[in-house]
Amino acid sequence: MTPPASPGDALADALARLAAGVTDRRSPFHTPTLATRDAEGGPNLRTVILRAFDPKARTLHIHTDRRSAKAAELAADPRAMLHAYDAVAQVQVRLRGLARLHGDDALADAAWAGSRDSSRMCYAAAEAPGETVAAPPPAPRDPDAGRGNFVAIVLTIQSLDWLLLDHDGHRRVHAEWDAAGRPTARWIAP
Repeated sequence: MTPPASPGDALADALARLAAGVTDRRSPFHTPTLATRDAEGGPNLRTVILRAFDPKARTLHIHTDRRSAKAAELAADPRAMLHAYDAVAQVQVRLRGLARLHGDDALADAAWAGSRDSSRMCYAAAEAPGETVAAPPPAPRDPDAGRGNFVAIVLTIQSLDWLLLDHDGHRRVHAEWDAAGRPTARWIAP
């Protein structure tokens, strides 16, 4: 990748990668890592699927089961981080933001309606994620049976850290948004 000429160019690159992560299943940004804080205050990481991204609103959408640790952790503490890395371009993006859970509202209904049956099946299991079972349970058969377990998570980005690993010198940019939604991006030491 050609190094960006300005912090604004790096920010634009990060936002473009996030947008591509929604539409391109092969993009490394399609499956970022979400970090939350567990009940003991420690970090908890998991891979998620990026479902939607609105660069103007700075919101990312992911889905989860309302019975999951992820949902409980975000309900207790909405602070979260998202991490994605493109090994080919050698670009890492870390996002810090606040998450909001949507389970029984129009946003959740629209997200559910826009989901494939194969995705809906993930929420139809009788067992909660992480629950101990005697043997692997059978796959659910009714994709609509999981609506009550479905939650859309909207993460509003507060800050973004972009890093390019380059043999001619790493480059790093930090961006934040003010109350009016205007970004400020600046070079920082890698």
